[in-house]
Amino acid sequence: MDTFLMINWIAFIAITGYALFLFAKIIATRVAYIRLGKKSEFDGEIKLRIQRIIKNVFGQSKLLKDKKSGTIHVMMFYGFILVQFGAIDMFVKGLSPGNHLPFGVLYPGFVFFQELVTLMILVAVVWAFYRRYMEKLVRLKRGLKAGLVLIFIGTLMISVLFGNGMAMIWHGHELTWTEPVASAVAGLFGGISAGAAMVLFYIAWWVHTITLLTFLVYVPQSKHAHLIAAPINVFLTKKVPGKLEKIDFDLEDMDEESEEEIAFGVGKVEDFKQHQMVDFYACVECGRCTDVCPASGTGKMLSPMDIMIKVRDHLTEKGAAVTGKSAWVPSYAFSGTAGNQASASKEAAASVQSMSLIGDVITEEELAGCTTCRNCEDACPVNNEHVGTIIDMRRYLVMTEGKMDSEIQRAVMNIERQGNPWGLSKKDRIKWRDEDKSAYIPTVKELKKEDKSFEYLFWVSSMGSFDSRSQKIALSFAKLMNQAGVSFAILGNTEANSGDTARRIGNEFLFQEIAEKNIKQFTKNDVTKIVTIDPHAYNIFKNEYPDFGFEAEVYHHTQLLYDLVMSGKLKPQKAINERLTYHDSCYLGRYNGVYDPPREILKAIPGLELVEMNRSRENGMCCGAGGGLMWTEETTGNRINVARTEQALQVQPSMISSACPYCLTMLSDGTKAKEVEEDIGTMDVAEILALSVLEENEEKTA
Repeated sequence: MDTFLMINWIAFIAITGYALFLFAKIIATRVAYIRLGKKSEFDGEIKLRIQRIIKNVFGQSKLLKDKKSGTIHVMMFYGFILVQFGAIDMFVKGLSPGNHLPFGVLYPGFVFFQELVTLMILVAVVWAFYRRYMEKLVRLKRGLKAGLVLIFIGTLMISVLFGNGMAMIWHGHELTWTEPVASAVAGLFGGISAGAAMVLFYIAWWVHTITLLTFLVYVPQSKHAHLIAAPINVFLTKKVPGKLEKIDFDLEDMDEESEEEIAFGVGKVEDFKQHQMVDFYACVECGRCTDVCPASGTGKMLSPMDIMIKVRDHLTEKGAAVTGKSAWVPSYAFSGTAGNQASASKEAAASVQSMSLIGDVITEEELAGCTTCRNCEDACPVNNEHVGTIIDMRRYLVMTEGKMDSEIQRAVMNIERQGNPWGLSKKDRIKWRDEDKSAYIPTVKELKKEDKSFEYLFWVSSMGSFDSRSQKIALSFAKLMNQAGVSFAILGNTEANSGDTARRIGNEFLFQEIAEKNIKQFTKNDVTKIVTIDPHAYNIFKNEYPDFGFEAEVYHHTQLLYDLVMSGKLKPQKAINERLTYHDSCYLGRYNGVYDPPREILKAIPGLELVEMNRSRENGMCCGAGGGLMWTEETTGNRINVARTEQALQVQPSMISSACPYCLTMLSDGTKAKEVEEDIGTMDVAEILALSVLEENEEKTA
């Protein structure tokens, strides 16, 4: 026995040491690949980042949005952490027969708890297998590779229970309630000798050991790398959701050779920031992002998950080619893989390095399909930031290669020349206020002539200024501010474009020009508060203009109206007898967390019945207008706005409301496409509130 134990010890130390070496090697390799990226700036905010880890990693908050899958994951996550103490106990039993962890009188309770945890994990494994292979959820991949981890975990749990049962027979222990499963196994095999039980124990012990060590090596070179990368990724998530990073266009310090090689945006995988590369390895391949993507859901080429996977695989192969470090270990077992060939062969390395990120890895059609709605990011359990990655590649296409959809190009040129996407004369920007002379809508210039000041700058936006439907929203809001005694002014013909469209389609250079001009206007006119009916302008002023030296209090019109209603300055009195469903704007909701103010306004209106769509609030579906796609025609699959309108119609409303002129336009077009526009109205929250507040006032005045 002593000789056997010595051999067992030597084998255990050798195999464990080798596995730990391979694990450390693959971790070092992935770190080397990530370091090929550009260095990331870190803004601190340690407390906020730790809170995110507590909420998303330990609280599993995003995973639990899908109750079934979330529950399975919670069972596995905490079960696997807790069961490691049982694994240590198993090692002790095999290396020092007759002994166990020194928990004294607590040991019976410990083994009972471990059996419960082990059974819980087995239940989760069976449930997960059913969800993937029997229920066949569309978002989940199938095949051996996808289910390998379930085999690993199931084998680990069964080997522990079986091994403990054999240990009871081997050492002559009586059956006990503290080890119900092991006792059942021992009872089932009660007729075998102690020697046979010892042999079966060590078979189970080595199956457990080899499986655990194989799992250890497998994890960092599979989708399960998220076990390591996800907490890091959650910690590194942007402080402001969806905020785009500024590009420095200062070329003064560059020499001629550097200027010739300069490229804006991401055209090579190593152009990504290092924190973005952590995203790729954190991807769980769970498909939640693609499942909620409006482009993917309506038959477009885009799949946020596929973007992450394809870029990750390309980074792994190119990283192997550049660093010479094998992408997969043990190297001899994966010599035929592209990553290992790239690290070992100059020809293979050259082939990988010649691949184009946009074209060979990611198609232009995929990048064009993104509406920048961030539903993918909200659904992602590891906080991957898909939208920034997509826009960085769009930037390269637009600013380095000069590629842009012809319709979007026309809109961007119009913005550059006339300050609006239609190319209408910027001198006509103020004409919208002539549509209703009863509203008092002064310009900043007019107030200055009268030596008057204003509290809020009302940013009307291009939609509010030029789109006939959106002008009604702007007028309703202005009249409500008049009613509440709010002091405001507009820029009139000197108002331009917020720059959101230019930035989201990838023309960062134009955006920065626009931002600089707008900031000069704001500074010149002592603007300290801005209110707008456009969530895109609201988001960009609030979250992205500060990078360019401008900070102010920025409000969406529903936020200001909510305050006015709650304070009693606006009193809804006339009943609006409608069954209404509210559509959340992505840039108001997921980007800025503004969900309640518009709903509270609607609830305050007499007669209004508010019903929620199945996809609402954080999981509300995009209308299809974001990311510059307002200015294009959808040629692939179904129209996103029609799909969203169909979701609204499912709750049988008589009215659909929103708080964004883009959304309202898309939903109005959707009701026309479904031929229900005569029966179902589409109105902005401000318009509905105005019907309840202003008409009553007009009746009293008359």
